[in-house]
Amino acid sequence: MTEQGYQAITMIVYFVAMVLIGLWSYRRTKNMDDYMLAGRNLGPMATALSAGASDMSGWLLMGLPGALYASGMVEFWIAIGLTVGAWLNWKYTAPRLRTYTEVAGDSLTIPTFLGRRLHDGSRSLQITAGIITLAFFTFYVSSGMVAGGQFFQASFGMDYHVGMVTVAGITVLYTLVGGFLAVAYTDVVQGLMMVTALVAVPVAGVIRLGGIGPALDAIAAVDPYAWALWGPTTTAIGVISAIAWGLGYFGQPHIIVRFMALESPAQAKSGRRIGIGWMFLACVGAAATALVGIAQYKRDEAALGNPETVFIGLGQLLFHPLLAGFMLAAILAAIMSTISSQLLVSSSALVEDLYQAFKKRSVGERGSIVIGRVGVLIISVVAAALAWNVNDTILKLVAFAWAGFGAAFGPVVILTLYWKRLTRWGALAGMAAGAVVVSLWANLSGGIFDLYEILPGFLANLITAIVVSLITKVDPQIDEEFDHAVALVDDFQKGQLAKPAE
Repeated sequence: MTEQGYQAITMIVYFVAMVLIGLWSYRRTKNMDDYMLAGRNLGPMATALSAGASDMSGWLLMGLPGALYASGMVEFWIAIGLTVGAWLNWKYTAPRLRTYTEVAGDSLTIPTFLGRRLHDGSRSLQITAGIITLAFFTFYVSSGMVAGGQFFQASFGMDYHVGMVTVAGITVLYTLVGGFLAVAYTDVVQGLMMVTALVAVPVAGVIRLGGIGPALDAIAAVDPYAWALWGPTTTAIGVISAIAWGLGYFGQPHIIVRFMALESPAQAKSGRRIGIGWMFLACVGAAATALVGIAQYKRDEAALGNPETVFIGLGQLLFHPLLAGFMLAAILAAIMSTISSQLLVSSSALVEDLYQAFKKRSVGERGSIVIGRVGVLIISVVAAALAWNVNDTILKLVAFAWAGFGAAFGPVVILTLYWKRLTRWGALAGMAAGAVVVSLWANLSGGIFDLYEILPGFLANLITAIVVSLITKVDPQIDEEFDHAVALVDDFQKGQLAKPAE
């Protein structure tokens, strides 16, 4: 059998597994709470692996190893910033968000939570946040479909459109029928595939090079500065910008919505340990893959070509074609896990935050699920239309969307959980300030403007939200709800309560 034949078998097995998980989840999805948050009954391992897999995407297996291979460990600062940000997010956001979203009218989405937490009767906050979420994530989903099409084109010589439709079709199928439960459990499988591949490749590479000592000697012989976290071209602004990526976690709806699905706020501690452990292994594996790639390929650059293919190249070099197919499937898993998560959040924004805000009559639980599935389908079609022709504009938009979400939502989410004085006007003004500063800063360059736009945008949101809240009136009932939510979190963490329903 040919190499591509073995790899095709791996892909088919992977696709069938994803569809089966979707069908299994369909039978367990009874109402809108199930469809959007898996009935708030997700365990810490599923939550942690789902958050990690939906976060990292193909960047973890291609972008990060490629950057480290090309420039050395100076590019690792972004991984450090992301790991610290993820830890802080699990530590301080997860338990309070899990509790407060249920206290605030059993909110199923971040925009709905913001509106109910701040008693926004006009729903202007919920609608504004829903529109921002829907707009950005439609482009995010589109970029993932582009990546899927390019993956099949580069790996199998398949037509771009056929590859894109294949990835989109399978992902949409299990997301549409299985909802959050399907997304979460496919993420678990995908997350395990990703971290296993990132550990296996460098381990096999070191064995091929003769062991740790010879491998280190080979790396030093090719690039003696490969290990340096601070090189000749490294700047303070560059390092600060890389670390600032961690601020984005507090405002990413497709990540923090996982915290809302935990069975209990007390499980955030276990989730944090599992999630950060997974992230540490994945990032170290990506770095080790790059270093092995330096030893293997840097003497002959033509042997590799594109630095971002170092993971693929090593996988094909070191393993049997069937196992190399697993490595390719891990990259596809990274792409699909992110598409599915963003697709479901986009659908929830369309249904919960926009449709529900304007509906004139109730459609019931089953009707809401149907509308949610229709939402997934509509967004998929729009995203596929945008992805039909590879468009650099989409890819550039996604490049700063992390900053946009982090700066627009991050400070507001933190303030809703830790400052009872926040008002809806403060939240609206802060969101607007963060989004505007990110948009303007991203189009400027030179000097201080080389700083990653998330940091000035985050600070603009935080300062504006606090100042405007202090000069506007807060609803007195908010104090009581806030104190109740905080007390519940304390009780959970002390082990006095098991689940919110109890």
